[in-house]
Amino acid sequence: MLFDLTGRTGIVTGGAGILGTTFVEALLAHGANVVVADIEGDAAEALTNRLDTVHVGRVAAVTFDAADPVSVAQLVQAAVERFGGIDFLINNHVAPVVEPGTFFAPFEDYDLSEWRRIMGINLDGYFLVAQAVGRQMAAQGRGGAIVQTSSIYGVMASDNRIYEGSEYRGYAINNPAIYSASKAGVVGLTRWLSTYWADRGIRVNAVAPGGVFSGENEAFTKRYSARIPMGRMAHRHEIAGTVVYLVADASSYVTGQCLMVDGGLSAW
Repeated sequence: MLFDLTGRTGIVTGGAGILGTTFVEALLAHGANVVVADIEGDAAEALTNRLDTVHVGRVAAVTFDAADPVSVAQLVQAAVERFGGIDFLINNHVAPVVEPGTFFAPFEDYDLSEWRRIMGINLDGYFLVAQAVGRQMAAQGRGGAIVQTSSIYGVMASDNRIYEGSEYRGYAINNPAIYSASKAGVVGLTRWLSTYWADRGIRVNAVAPGGVFSGENEAFTKRYSARIPMGRMAHRHEIAGTVVYLVADASSYVTGQCLMVDGGLSAW
């Protein structure tokens, strides 16, 4: 019963993405109603149609833009109209790589407009969605849970040596400073919100995943895994299990935390 989410409704932003899809599947498996929110509307609809064949009537898709306050308000309204309220939020969207040459540019040459674009989605978007959903939860008066996806790189620096020889669309890959800065901001926002809404029964936590295997090349996988005490990258379901825990009654006395799911990397 500690992990039973039957009758509860939540939103997963970035719900059609690599991690988001697994979060949605896990939450549905534990009985929740889930709104799949993603800027890629077709992908959200396709995922919803597939999952609705098993979880009939408990999953819905909403196309939304995390950087647009009007779109965020419409997302909350759609969730309330469809399921009658909101009990949890998984803030999980992330800025996509639009131009790899700009996204992976050296820090000394990084363009301010690219910095602001990414920050506008990775942090401003989390603020907007948490604000709108938290307002709804507070008005409902029955508490709730918010989980925000940060990263190990929001807590610790990246090791650029693991990216040597890895490319994306012909450009050398690295972890840009903006990613770390925006994900660190998510942790700070999480802790602030956890105390702000504590008296309303709204718990706010962050999850900081380590590297999750999603088809990376062999060289990168070996370099990364060599840094991890457990000797491997994470599987998607291992992050999803943490998310389910943080929205369920199993974590009813946990708030304001950033839970590292990193195979022990941060323990070195």
